This record gives sequence, C-alpha cells and structure tokens, in this order.
Amino acid sequence: MILLGHLLTWCLIIFGALRASIGIYVLINFVDPVAYEAATRRYIGSGSAGDAIDKGLIYLAFGIVVGLIVRIAKNTTRTET
Repeated sequence: MILLGHLLTWCLIIFGALRASIGIYVLINFVDPVAYEAATRRYIGSGSAGDAIDKGLIYLAFGIVVGLIVRIAKNTTRTET
C-alpha cells in the first residue's frame, strides 16, 4: 500500500507541476488575445491559463500532503515491527 502511495504522490506532483508550467507558458508567450485563446484551447483545454495554474498548484500541494502521509505511514510501520 505504501508503494501505491509513493506512485500516487509522484504522479500528482508531476501532473501538478506540468499543468502549472503549461499555464505559465501560455500566459507568458501568447500576448495577443486571439493567439491566447487559441493556445488556451490547444494546450489547456477549457478555462484560462490562471485556472490551469491554480489547479496545477492544488494538485502539487495535494501530492505533497499525500507524500507526507505516506512517509508517516512508512515510519510507523518500521517502528511497529
């Protein structure tokens, strides 16, 4: 179960960082409103770059919390055996 927690942690951290970085990329590189809208639809899907950054940071924070919980669980199973 701890291995699954590690996998989930890394997936959440990588996905969150990727989503936030794509949102920042679109926000910085596409200044023209028409190009910004096209890039938002192409790279992000729906919503705006700010929404993508917010969701990415939430995934990143959730991944860190899950990682801390997994680390606590790993340490408690070591001391009990």
